[in-house]
Amino acid sequence: MAATELTVNLITTSGVAYSLISANADGNYFDNNGYTFFVISNGGGSPITVTIDSKATCNFGEDHDIKVSVEAGATKIIGPFNVARFNDAEGEVNVTYSDVSSVTVGVWRLY
Repeated sequence: MAATELTVNLITTSGVAYSLISANADGNYFDNNGYTFFVISNGGGSPITVTIDSKATCNFGEDHDIKVSVEAGATKIIGPFNVARFNDAEGEVNVTYSDVSSVTVGVWRLY
C-alpha cells in the first residue's frame, strides 16, 4: 500500500461541507499553496502523533518536521504550510501517523 492523496476542499463565502475520511496507514499527501489547513480527529482511546514532513533544512542543516500530538477524542487544525519548507517536487505536503485506528482527516484551503 502507498500514501494516498487527500482532496483539498475550497472554503468560500457560500460555505463548504465539513467531512473527514479515514487516515491511510501509509500516510497521506495533499496539494499546498501556502493557504492550506489539515484537520485531524482522533476517535481512538490513546493519543497519536501526526508528522508533517519538512522538505527544506534550516540554516544549520537540520530538518524540522512538525510533530503534533492529538489526544484521544480531540480534533486539531494544523497549518497553513509554508510552500518552500513543506512542498515536495509535486507541490504536495506529506503526512504520516503513529496510529490510524479511528483517525480521520481532511484538508481545506482559503484560496
